[in-house]
This record gives sequence, C-alpha cells and structure tokens, in this order.
Amino acid sequence: MHAPAAPSTPLGLPVIRPLSPLVVNQIAAGEVVERPASVVKELVENALDARATRIAVEIEAGGIELVRVADDGLGMAPEQLPLAVAPHATSKITQPGDLDAVATMGFRGEALASIASVSRLSLRSRPHGASSGAVLRVEGDRVEGPTPAGGAPGTVVEVRNLFFNTPARRKFLRTGPTEKQRCVDTLKGLALARPAIGLTLTSDGHTALDLEPGQSAPDRVRAVLGPELSQAMIEAPGVAAQAHGINLWGLVGRPHAARGNAKGQWIVLNGRVVRDATIAHALREAYRGLVEPGRHPVAVLLIDVDPSLVDVNVHPAKAEVRFRDSSAVHAAVFASVREALAAHDLTATMDEALPRGQRPWRPFVPAGGAAFMGPGALDLLREARQRADALTEEEARAVLDRPAPPPPPTQGAQDGDATLPIDRPPDGPWMRRAMQVRDSYLVTHDQDGVVIIDQHALHERVMFEALHTRITGRGTLESQRLLTPQVVPVADAPERLEALAGLLPALGIEATAAGPTRVLVQAFPSLLFSRGVDPGAFMAELLERDDLPRDRQDALREVLDMMACKAAVKAGDALSEAELSALLELREKVERSSSCPHGRPTSVRLTMRDLEKMFGRR
Repeated sequence: MHAPAAPSTPLGLPVIRPLSPLVVNQIAAGEVVERPASVVKELVENALDARATRIAVEIEAGGIELVRVADDGLGMAPEQLPLAVAPHATSKITQPGDLDAVATMGFRGEALASIASVSRLSLRSRPHGASSGAVLRVEGDRVEGPTPAGGAPGTVVEVRNLFFNTPARRKFLRTGPTEKQRCVDTLKGLALARPAIGLTLTSDGHTALDLEPGQSAPDRVRAVLGPELSQAMIEAPGVAAQAHGINLWGLVGRPHAARGNAKGQWIVLNGRVVRDATIAHALREAYRGLVEPGRHPVAVLLIDVDPSLVDVNVHPAKAEVRFRDSSAVHAAVFASVREALAAHDLTATMDEALPRGQRPWRPFVPAGGAAFMGPGALDLLREARQRADALTEEEARAVLDRPAPPPPPTQGAQDGDATLPIDRPPDGPWMRRAMQVRDSYLVTHDQDGVVIIDQHALHERVMFEALHTRITGRGTLESQRLLTPQVVPVADAPERLEALAGLLPALGIEATAAGPTRVLVQAFPSLLFSRGVDPGAFMAELLERDDLPRDRQDALREVLDMMACKAAVKAGDALSEAELSALLELREKVERSSSCPHGRPTSVRLTMRDLEKMFGRR
C-alpha cells in the first residue's frame, strides 16, 4: 500500500502547510526525549527548579512503562496546569536578555509538551498553603482537566507507555535493565549537582538509589560513587582555578581507578550536569602519562562560573555548553587536577593494581597458623634469603643503622633534577637498601610497606622528564655531530623526512635525504648518545612510523616517549649499588614517577596490611 501523494500546486510544486501541534511536539520530542532517562532528567530538573527538597522517582520496565516523579516543591495552581504542558510556555524566562544568564535547569518550556506528545501523561499538583490541588491528563493531543484532586503539597508527574503512539521510536529502546541503568546514571549526575536534595529511585518495587537530603558535596560524592571507588579518590580543592576567576572543587581518581570509558566522569557546571569537550580535554591532559591510552580517569568536578560567561542554550537537552573564554576554563581544570595529583603518592597497592583473580599469591592459613604462599612468592622469598645470607656483618649493620628517608618533596622536580644520571653516588639516603631481583625489579621498603619497582619503567619516566625538561627550557635538545654520518635505508626518504621536518630540529637531530631510499643522520641528541642509543637504528624506527599525532606537541611527546624507552635501563641490566640508590633517589624527585610515560605503573606497594594477611596475622 503506497502513501498518498503530497498535495501540489497547479504547477506541480509542493504545498507549504503549517504542521499540527501534535507533530510539532513529537518532532521536539525527538530532540528532547531520547529514552526514559531523558524523561527522568527533564522531570527531576523541573522539580529542582520548583525548589524541591525531596524528590522520589519510580520507574517500571526501565521507565518504558512508567516514570513517576514526586516532589515537595512549590506546586502549581490549577489554572496553570494547561500552560505547563503547552509548547514553549515557561515561568523561567520572560525576555531575550534572560538567555544571557540562565540560572535555572530548564527554560525552553518544551519538555512537558514533548513528553506528553509521545506518552500518556498525568500531572497532579498542589501549592503549599492550598487546601487541595488539581490533576491534568494528556494523551497525544488530547487534554483532560484540570479537575480537583487531593495529594500532598508539591507535584507528581506520571509518564506511562512511552512512545506508545510512535512505535518506530519505541522499538529502538533497549531492554528494561539497560534503560534502568541509564536512569540510574542520570539520577546520579543530578544528585551530584544538588547534594542538599534528598533523592530516591525505586525500580520495579526495589530501591535502587536512596540519598538523604542535606548532604555536603564530599559526602554526596562518596555516597554516589560507593565506598570502594571513594577510597581511590583524591580531593581537588581547585586553588589553581581561582587565578582564572573560576571556583572549582572535586574528587579525582587515582590512576589505577581509570576505566575503559568516560562514564566515570561527572562535570557539574553551575549546578547542571554537562558534557564539554574543553573540560574533557583538560582532564585527559592532566592525566597524560598517568593512565594508559584508551583508559579514562574517574572524576567529579563541580565548577562555578559567572552565568553570563557560558551559553547553555546550544543543545536541545541542555547537555552541552559554550564558554566565552574556553581557554581559561581549560587552564583552570588542567591546573587544578594536576595540582591535586602532584600532591599525593600515586603508587598503587597490590590490591589496587591487580584484580582479585590475578593477584600473584593465594594465601592459605591452616589450623597451625602458618601461611603458605604460591610458588612465585616462595621464589622471591628464597632469593631474598640468599641475598641476606650473603651480607657481611658490616654490610648488615650499615643497612640497619641507615637513617629513614626524609619526607618526599612537595614540589615537582627542579629544572636540573630530572637530568641526573644514575651512574653516580647518591647525595642522600633517599630510601633504605634495595634488592635487585632477576636484574629487572627493585625491592625496597618505606613507611607504608614493601615497594616493588620495575627498573625499566621507572628509568623511562626519569629519562622522559629529563628530555622534556631540556626541550621545554631550551627549545631544543643538545646535539652532537657524528664524525661520519650514518646511512639509514628507508623507502620514500624525502617524503618521510619532510613529514618530520617540524620535529627534528627541536629533537637535536640533523638528517638529509641522499636519494629516494637513503637518509644521512649527521647529528644526534647528546643525552641519547650518553645512554648508548644507536642513531641509525633509532632514525630507522622513527622514519617508519605512520602513527604520530598531527598536533606538534602531541607528536613531540610521542617521540620523547620513544627516546626515553630507548635510553632507559632494560630488564636484565644488572645495576650497581650506586646506580640502585641513584635511581631510587630520582624516584622521589621526578614528578609522576608512579607511572611510565605510557601510563603503565612503575611500582606497586605491598602494604603492611597485605603482609599481615599473607602471613596469617590478620
């Protein structure tokens, strides 16, 4: 069966006609009402604008069959109810100038009208001080009421059978559990934005969320995130943001808590949960080198700016914003998060670094109380005992009498600290004696427990910071000319050199094409020379890379990562006592030493609590 042909003019041109109110509202619903979580968001935001202190949300079948939102807000008079479901009718703005400083969650006046056009909606409200209220029912374009009704002061909105009259939209909804989780995530964001509001969610008769009113921002964040994730969070007081005229407070996750997606990030701007590319980029940059590529840090950031400096009217669902000075916002977020991370020891414990099923020991405590650990742990203990037995009495006494290390510095490395070589005597007892295991891992201890260090990963971070400090301070790396240029065979030599032309001078590399398949390397960074990096092999690998970022700074960091990896000590390299001590000293001085430049951990801590559990003492 074919659809009827559209009417046309005598000349065969299509006729322009105004759309019916129902079609207009359903088109608007396509922008505002994507799924049940969208309905929850709009209705709860209306309750917040009505000054509610408690909001109860109830859903069935993930909100597909029912979304009910009850609040104790101001309520509405009976004669106002028809206007509440009319398109573009609102009490929140009155003139164009109001859009320059929107202070309410909703303001477009289309949410209820759009929701009502694709559901069976009931709106019951009673103002405080009134003896009774009224109820209004809407189904599609049919409105019934208002009629008198009882009920507590406030407003109750029921939305049933979402998309019942637009089956094409309804079939794209996910299963009930999936839609329920989206409702939960939406409410968590709103709860973080308004910590003083009491908020509950009941799903198919079961309580899914129960947050008491009057909570402080830190208490609300911890209540929403849960105890396990809350323990992995660091407070970001936002002192650095004040220099940019921005108020910021938040909790940011330690690197080990990073996730495979960005769902663990909540950005609250002036009490509104938003998505913003500028803030997301600043957050990623603050964690650069602390989490692996493809992982996303967990963060809750509460940001307040002058409402006149942000436009919230750029997205139908008000989920995105536009800043008048995005660079100031970026700088404020980046500096505040980086400041918070720099103030803490980010070394992960064994429990944090590995999922429970991947831990390298399997404690078993028999009735006698002795603890048995897996073969890997026994090998470590056996090797440690052999090394201890090999110590002379003088060496053992020197270890026992060595003073404890001073507290780590509060600031990052100074300009020259990161360039310290490791083949020199240490200038201070930064940590107690370390043991090198299989010429790959260092085992030492501090006041919190045993620290196991990947020597290559740690030295890679040291070398990266040394290279980055030099190139930042001087604009280029010091280079050394080769007595005889090294020949590097590579296809399309002129084109590949041209692609790197913007990077090579800053890296201290001089190279020219000698025909279509050869490159001559004439100068190479001095620091890499001192670490025994072969210029020809390095340039061959660099010229073959096709995955460097287009952004110059990002590409520069990628190549510095590559240089640091080549220059660092390797797994299997035996280190002298002086080298071990110097490397541990640099661990305390170099910023972000808990992770290599690629974001992988350089060290892990076996806490005293872990040790006590392993040996059956706890």
